[in-house]
Amino acid sequence: QVQLVESGGGLVQPGGSLRLSCVASGSIFSINDMGWYRQAPGKERELVASITSGGSTYYAGSVKGRFTISRDNAKKTMYLQMNSLKPEDTAVYYCNADVLASTRSRTDYWGQGTQVTVSS
Repeated sequence: QVQLVESGGGLVQPGGSLRLSCVASGSIFSINDMGWYRQAPGKERELVASITSGGSTYYAGSVKGRFTISRDNAKKTMYLQMNSLKPEDTAVYYCNADVLASTRSRTDYWGQGTQVTVSS
């Protein structure tokens, strides 16, 4: 069984920063693409940023230049550094990973989500 656990969310004022972490654990052989998604109340879940196992990144236009995604493959951990936060960044942020398990089965996993609230 594989688990993804996010941390680092919270309440921050506009213009502030937060750093999210996502740690993968369990019977993992390798992790392919990883990504951060978010879902605001009444809206669909959207891709915020993604990163390949080789380090290639993608950012949604709304966060480009403010957010930075990174990963530490040895620690099976992904990060999202969020700077210059805006009220519209308020959402539950979810970690996603394309995992090849020790059994060589490939599955898409999700974390439980962490709340980010940007408000004065």
